[in-house]
Amino acid sequence: MSAIALGLQLYTLRNETAGDFVGTLGKVKEIGYQGVEFAGYGNLSAKELHHVLRDLDLTAVSSHIPLQELEHHLDAWLEYNLQIGCSYIVCPWLPPERRNAYEILAETLQQIGESCNQMGIQFCYHHHDFEFETINHHYALDILLDANKQTAVNLEMDIYWAAYAGTPMVPYIEKYQGRLPLMHLKDMESDAERAFAPVGTGQIDIEAAIAAGKEAGVKWFLVEQDVCKIDPFESIQISYDYLKGKGYV
Repeated sequence: MSAIALGLQLYTLRNETAGDFVGTLGKVKEIGYQGVEFAGYGNLSAKELHHVLRDLDLTAVSSHIPLQELEHHLDAWLEYNLQIGCSYIVCPWLPPERRNAYEILAETLQQIGESCNQMGIQFCYHHHDFEFETINHHYALDILLDANKQTAVNLEMDIYWAAYAGTPMVPYIEKYQGRLPLMHLKDMESDAERAFAPVGTGQIDIEAAIAAGKEAGVKWFLVEQDVCKIDPFESIQISYDYLKGKGYV
């Protein structure tokens, strides 16, 4: 296997970062992760966080920023992310009240993406399972991404939620070749609960996802576990060790 750029979505460690943000980043680096995807910044200024990341030799890969913030405070978030050296801004979640009029929302996302591009940052949309609802023979996610043409909205693929929705993973990855710079590596327990699991311990074909992702142009693979049944640090260590054992890091 050839190496991949491997990061961690810090939402996995949200309780740990709440108690010690900088210390948690240090532990992530000690395990071996090369970069992080932010879900908050620990109340650090951009300058402070930039220095922390530099000292740890940790890459600021991407930031999950709520849709409402992107709609109303985009300039401030762009400036912050430019200062910390972040390459991607991601819309992470669509509140239930916004899960309609997908064509109109697609226009909003396009405007956000264009503004990001003007500042040298790429914009992505991160899905869950509900975006695989079919509307007029199209997935809602395809409507948001405007699947039939190149737009300023890219895809952050989440292999757990695609599997949870019953969507064929590899064909969907292939569909967005060239527009899929980020991928969440997650696993799913094999029982009926289908709970989140450390990477390599569940039923998802991780190797097939990585192979398809590399072919599609994924730049960063990001481990995430939304809910951990064991200590989160132990969980991300298991995920890292699996990927290292397979020769990806």
